Amino acid sequence: MAWRALLATVAAVTATALPVVGAPAVPAVSSESTSVAARSALSAWRAGTVTVEEAATLAIVSDGRPRVARLSIPALGLRDLTVVPYRGWTDDRPGTDLQDRGVGASPFGPRGGVGPGGLGNYQITAHRTSSTAAFRMLPSLRTGQQAVVTVEGVRFVYEIRQTRRTSFRSPRSLAEQRAAVPGRPGSSPTRAFLTLSTCATLEDHAAGNYWADEFHNPEHRTDKIGVLVRQERVGAP
Repeated sequence: MAWRALLATVAAVTATALPVVGAPAVPAVSSESTSVAARSALSAWRAGTVTVEEAATLAIVSDGRPRVARLSIPALGLRDLTVVPYRGWTDDRPGTDLQDRGVGASPFGPRGGVGPGGLGNYQITAHRTSSTAAFRMLPSLRTGQQAVVTVEGVRFVYEIRQTRRTSFRSPRSLAEQRAAVPGRPGSSPTRAFLTLSTCATLEDHAAGNYWADEFHNPEHRTDKIGVLVRQERVGAP
C-alpha cells in the first residue's frame, strides 16, 4: 500500500538524516521531533497535498536551535543576507538595532520563534526604507516563490504560501504574527514555517498614518509566510 511505502521512505531517509548543523555526529532531530514530523508528513500525504517523496523530505527537520544564517530570495535578487538570532520579539530594541546595522534579525525565546528549519515559526525581520534596505522589495514576493536559508552547509528551502498584514497597535495581530503556527495563536506546529517581515512605512504614510513607536517603527508590517519544502546539503545535486 502507498502509505506503507511512505513510512518505509520516511524511515530510510530519517536513518540517513543530516546531522544537527554545527554538531557533527549527533542525530539530526530527537525521536520525538522525528515522530511529530513523520506524522505530519503522513497526514499531508493522505490529504493529497504532497507526494511520497515530498512527505519523506518534510519528515526531516532541524532541531530548531537559533543559529546565524544567510538568507537568499532569488526572485528579489537578494543574496546571502546575514541573519542574526537574538532573544526577544519582532522589532524590539535589540532587533531594531540589528536591522539598523543592515542585517536580518531573528528573535527567539518565549515571545520569538525557532531557529532555521525548526518546527514552528522561524522569523526574520529587516529594514525596507532605511539602513541597507535589505527587504526593500519584500512586498512584491509572490505565492509560490522561494526563500533559501543557509546554515553551515545546509540549505532550508521555504515556499511562500501567503501574505499577512500585522498591526503593532493590536495585541491580537502581534500574537498572530509571532505564533508558532502563523496566524493561529495557541496552535501546536507540525511543520516548519518562515515569517519574513518588514515595515509598511510607504503604505502607512500614503494612507496618512504617521504613527510610530519609540524605535521609529511604523504601525503596520508586511509579512510573507512560507513553509519548508525541502532541505539539502550545499553542493548537493
